[in-house]
Amino acid sequence: MQKMILADSAKCTGCRTCELVCAVKNEGIANPARARVHIVRFEEIVFEVPMFCQQCELAPCISVCPVKAIKKDEVAGVGKIDHDRCIGCKMCMAVCPFGAIGFNPVSRRVFKCDHCGGDPTCVKFCETQALQYVEASAVNMKKSRDSAKKLSEMLQKMGQELRK
Repeated sequence: MQKMILADSAKCTGCRTCELVCAVKNEGIANPARARVHIVRFEEIVFEVPMFCQQCELAPCISVCPVKAIKKDEVAGVGKIDHDRCIGCKMCMAVCPFGAIGFNPVSRRVFKCDHCGGDPTCVKFCETQALQYVEASAVNMKKSRDSAKKLSEMLQKMGQELRK
């Protein structure tokens, strides 16, 4: 049974706790720039949305990797980076439509969300439950589409505000 992290932007307060605990869990440092999740803030319309790897079915990061360093774990449904194979070309970063692949300038490695091995820390620490770890079923995909529609509407409103 594959699971996914589902974000409900209506519940997100922009506290950035998810970024902090993610960075500590995965990088051992309280630096949100090293997190696998990022809060994208639209201050003009007071709107925050958690963004992270969507574990795409036809993942461009996997397709573009010249050394096949990113592979999908079919059981867990997440893409994982093999740092022994990775050559650091950052092509995966360039093609990710969500900006979900990061780069650690200290270790000189790319990174992405892997659901913390099936126990995502960001979800555990999200007090408002804006992040949930749920089965990737048709019902949950509908929730994702509904959230994306709301996000699209908010972005359109923001665009209209900026044009004024």
